[in-house]
Amino acid sequence: MTNKEDGSRRFYTCNCFTTDNVFLEDYKLHVRFSSEQQFRLDYQSILRRLGCATDQQFEDVLHKISQEVDRRRRLSVTSVERAVAIKAMYQPLHPHVYHLQESFLAPKFKQIVECCRSSSSSSSSSSSSIGEEGLRDMLEEEAAARVYRFPVFEKSFCEELMEELEHFEQSSAPKGRPNTMNHYGILLNELGFDEGFITPFRELYLHPLTSLLYPDCGGRCLDSHKAFVVKYDMNEDLDLSYHYDNAEVTLNVSLGRDFTEGNLYFGDMRQVNKRVPLSEMECSEVQHRVTEGLLHRGQHMHGALPISSGQRWNLIIWMRASQERNKLCPMCSRRPALVEGEGFADGFTKHADAPLNPSCALT
Repeated sequence: MTNKEDGSRRFYTCNCFTTDNVFLEDYKLHVRFSSEQQFRLDYQSILRRLGCATDQQFEDVLHKISQEVDRRRRLSVTSVERAVAIKAMYQPLHPHVYHLQESFLAPKFKQIVECCRSSSSSSSSSSSSIGEEGLRDMLEEEAAARVYRFPVFEKSFCEELMEELEHFEQSSAPKGRPNTMNHYGILLNELGFDEGFITPFRELYLHPLTSLLYPDCGGRCLDSHKAFVVKYDMNEDLDLSYHYDNAEVTLNVSLGRDFTEGNLYFGDMRQVNKRVPLSEMECSEVQHRVTEGLLHRGQHMHGALPISSGQRWNLIIWMRASQERNKLCPMCSRRPALVEGEGFADGFTKHADAPLNPSCALT
């Protein structure tokens, strides 16, 4: 895995990765930690109200934060080490699923993408408008604003992909988890899916769609991603707390298996929700059906309700636009302080490393 994932561009992480958005699962709270003094001033009274009443409980919180910060600081190195080890020791069950094929894709999804391509290739604004109207007719727009649902994969592919993921889970190969909110899942770049599957899927199929639906938040300029799968099970993670993504646009595909309940819910944009307590927010519930994807803005606050039976696998693709995030980090809302990373890192670039994508000039 090279630092320049596409062979010519270098990607970076914002320094806030080691200080901001640390999730305390016991208290369902995201915190910032730059020093113990800062943390006590900002969060000790909040944590008391949430049940962290004793000195020992607070010390336990500090210990968990210390472990998480240390994990994040070492992540670039440990991720590369895991990827090398996986490549050396893991034998795939279904090698063909690592390489994108049109036969994996649902017929309606291919029609939607073709509609987007036709609209984008049109030079007249009136034709483009007609194309967008035709696209919206083919998508299911949910009650939550600008959240779209559509078929993505054939069910047979979803089943083979889950078999591959379960085979990997049962192997002795090392495994990195997606984030502090998902304890059960797989980082697809470490498993070897980026080059042959996720990158061409983003560039050839998702980019035409996001260009029309989200031109105002980087949809025309997506140039990197982070892809992973998460698993919900009655004996493991049941739900996902309210949060926003480190992405400009997110695709969330339900792969299966048999499960009940576990719908997603969407609130408002992160910038609005900063001023509204969670208990006072109005959320829209969205059903997540197997083989279908939900496409939404990364800063759109959302969560997943608990499943009540069965097991569910989801494919998540966080798509990033360096032209957008280079101005303002979506996680700390500050100008990014760049730190070298591996692969696509967190999608930031230095201007000297990042020539403007011609399609971005249309925004």
